[in-house]
Amino acid sequence: MSDTIHRVNHTIKQRRLQVLRVTELTPRMRRITLGSPELAGFTSLGSDDHIKLLFALTPEQQQAIDARDLGRDGGARPTMREYTPRRIDLQANELDIDFVLHGDGPASTWAAQATPGQTLDIAGPRASMVVPDIFDSYLLVGDETAIPAIARRLEELPTGRQVLAVIQVEDEQERQPLPSKAQVEVIWVRRHEEDLLDRVRHLALPAGRLYGWIALERTLTRQAKALLLEKGVPEDALKAAAYWRVDGSADDE
Repeated sequence: MSDTIHRVNHTIKQRRLQVLRVTELTPRMRRITLGSPELAGFTSLGSDDHIKLLFALTPEQQQAIDARDLGRDGGARPTMREYTPRRIDLQANELDIDFVLHGDGPASTWAAQATPGQTLDIAGPRASMVVPDIFDSYLLVGDETAIPAIARRLEELPTGRQVLAVIQVEDEQERQPLPSKAQVEVIWVRRHEEDLLDRVRHLALPAGRLYGWIALERTLTRQAKALLLEKGVPEDALKAAAYWRVDGSADDE
């Protein structure tokens, strides 16, 4: 087992899954449980892995999905959005994906109307960034879109680890249980009442060897990363990812 943060590449495979269950987690977050024998061999080694969800906005895109041809150019290429695999159970051939219902975008629109029996094609993950158990403490900063990755990491951490999580949500109703064997403190920041960056600026960092992780809107991610670097978080133990953009665009590569 490696004692450093490392990347593991995977063979990309497209899979067609069926909606098995729909669970309302909060007023703005819905869990879709998908299943299929095609999940056999699915690998996700990192708690913040991403898979591509494939959506057809045109007949040409549907043809590309059906043909399992993701390399097409132009309008024939499927519209793709990236999501974290929240739970994988290969014995039951089940995969959970949690969606924030924000009212627009192909993924949120699909999730809002999803019912058992419908299908969804996925691809990936392309790779996993594996963070071995070499850190004493963790600082996790994110918003609703990051909760699946944060929750997965917390579930995977052993006892004896200290975690400080700062999570921006719309309101009190968006809080979720975050079980963990680790010692966890969660600071919930209400979007329209508190300044997330101000909370990050005044944080007392957990003691010991620290791993930092940030996943927010693109501009906020950059600003939060700069603050944590100023506070002394080592750059080689800090991952910062832009999970979305204010203009609603997404990278499909």
